[in-house]
Order: sequence, then C-alpha cells, then structure tokens
Amino acid sequence: MAGDRAIGIHDLSFATTEFVLPHTALADHNGTEIGKYHVGIGQRSMSVPAADEDIVTMGAAAAAPIIARHGSDRIRTVVFATESSIDQAKSAGVYVHSLLGLPSATRVVELKQACYGATAALQFAVGLVLRAPAQQVLVVASDISRYDLDSPGEATQGAAAVAMLVGSDPALVRVEDPSGLFTADVMDFWRPNYREAALVDGEGSVTAYLQAVEGSWKDYTEQGGRPLDEFTAFCYHQPFTKMARKAHHHLLNTRGHDTDEDRISRAVGPTTAYNTVIGNSYTASTYLGLASLLDQADDLTGRLIGFLSYGSGSFAEFFAGAVVPGYREHLRTPAHHEAVNRRRPLDYAAFRRLHTRSFPADGGDHPTPTQTTGPFRLAALRDHKRIYERCQGHL
Repeated sequence: MAGDRAIGIHDLSFATTEFVLPHTALADHNGTEIGKYHVGIGQRSMSVPAADEDIVTMGAAAAAPIIARHGSDRIRTVVFATESSIDQAKSAGVYVHSLLGLPSATRVVELKQACYGATAALQFAVGLVLRAPAQQVLVVASDISRYDLDSPGEATQGAAAVAMLVGSDPALVRVEDPSGLFTADVMDFWRPNYREAALVDGEGSVTAYLQAVEGSWKDYTEQGGRPLDEFTAFCYHQPFTKMARKAHHHLLNTRGHDTDEDRISRAVGPTTAYNTVIGNSYTASTYLGLASLLDQADDLTGRLIGFLSYGSGSFAEFFAGAVVPGYREHLRTPAHHEAVNRRRPLDYAAFRRLHTRSFPADGGDHPTPTQTTGPFRLAALRDHKRIYERCQGHL
C-alpha cells in the first residue's frame, strides 16, 4: 500500500505465441536426456513466435482484453517494459497505443533493465496513481528470449507478454511499501546492440541472482518490511522454472529457516505452471508467475505475496503485495489456459527456420508470411518502418 491509499494491480492478462517447441523435440535433436530439461531446469516446452509476431503483437494481445473490460478513459500512461526492444528510439508502446486505439492524451514510454523492467514499470505506475488517484496506468511487459542455437541457453528460451492495469482500489493485488533494493555491476547476461541473441554466463548468472535475492531481502528488512513467515507465496523471476526453487531455498537458508522441499513447493510451486510450458519471458516472467499463482492456488484472500524481481547486470527488488477480497471474480483463468493450449507444436527444423529468420536491412518492402491466428500481426518491414495490422476475425 502506497501511503494510506490502496494502489495496485486492478487487472492482469497475458498472451503468448502461435507456436510451441516441446522439449522432447529439442532433446531428440541434440541427444540430451529429457530429464535434464523436465527435472534439471523444470521446463517442458517453450513458446516460439511466428514470423509475424513480436513484442508489439504480444503486448497488444495481452492488453486488449483489459481495454475491452475497463475502457481507456482513465488511462493516461502506458509503460512498456522489455529487453527485446525493436527500435533504439521509438517505444514499442507507441505501436501498442495505436493498435488499441488509446486516446492521444496519453504518456507512452519504454523501460529497460534486463528482466527487472516490469517491476520498475509497476512501481512507477504506483507513484503516478498516488499523485493522481483518478488515473490508471497500463503496464505492458513483453519479451522474446533468444539464445544462440545449440548453445546451453537454447533450452531456456520462450516468449510472452503480461499486461497489468494499475490503479486505486485494485481488484487483484494491493502493492505495499517498502521495497528492498540491490544493485551490482555484474556481466552475467547481456546483449550488445550488434547481436540478436543474448550472451550469458550461466553459472555466474545463478550466483548473481542469489546474491541479489539476499541483498534485496536484507534491504527490505532494514526498510521495515514484513517478517518472512507472514508470506504465503513468493513470485520470483523465472529464467528457468527450477530457478524459483533455488532462489527460495537460498532465501530461507540465509535467514535460518527450514528448507524442506514441501515448504518450498507450497511457497513457489503454484507460481510455476505457466513458466514450465512457456519458457523464459524476461520482463513478463515474475508477473506470469503471479498469473499462475492467482489462477492455480486455493483462496488467497488477504494473503501476502512476496515478489522478487531480478534483472541481470544486475538489479533486484523485493516487495510485498496483499491479495484483495473478491479477486477471483476478476481472474482470466480460462483465457490464460486458452492462450497456452492454442499454440501449435513445431518440430525442431521448423523452430530453427523461425529462429534464424530476420529482416533484410536494405529498406525494401519485406512482407511477412501470415502465420499467427492472434488478434495482431507484424505485416511487413517497409522503408525501415514496421507495419502492424489487426487480423481478420479480430476486427
């Protein structure tokens, strides 16, 4: 809760891609024992964008149901969080603003700090609503995680977008003060401007993540945060699903708490269902975990959720959220299940073709093949301009 006014997540919706690559297909390709994926990193499949899908089409698809339910009259700001940026200058949120037909009197900005960006967007949104309580902020977190083919990171790819409507008297989760913060200059994961795929030091990234968990919790307690035992569940950033368990084990261990597997499963298990089959969604990941928790868990009314948002490089923030009475009436569980179940399976060869596809940089007219059945598509790159359109059947 910001000050004495209840501010938080009023609505939440997510979208993912047209295609999915089962990890069995990846294991068959590279000869890996499937247990390394299903058990070792906790992944069963990963979302793969169609040729005409990107962070904009996913972000717009995630946000459209929110606009349909609530309208846009109170939305004065759109904050788009991503580390898969499509332009060095123009915010991807401007394209989303156009596709959704939002009012021209709207502030639109893009935020970046690796996988942490959505939490920065949420906290900035809380501050804006605190200043102008009648307004709402649309937060969109959308990413496509990409690593080199046949690299160790290949199995941890994925794609998704989460949209959140932030406002006063929220229907889902009330965001509380304070936050615990931690920053360290670490080269555990990065993507230079000249690369399509990220670079990652796998072991170094796990170490940096755990250091950030410990550091952000320490600051949270020093800022007057709640005791660990008051939390029912924890939404961690999930670069791979098993990382949430590692992170919570580390937090419990450093605070002198019991680390038995049942306790960890109760705290983080319900947050992992979507990540297990979607894969790493970078900025969207922590809030995909929240969607999973709200959709999967028993009644959470009045319960406290811990949020640990980590972004490589590195920065982490820990904060608390309280689940609002009546939240179940506002969930989108069937739509979320449909977003996952509608994906069409790929074999590895088809995945590889999509992964290596890119636009020429010559400024010519380059239409994209029609593949997505979602509401929005990237129609072409023309004169160095991205052309988006609504799809037939979704007009």
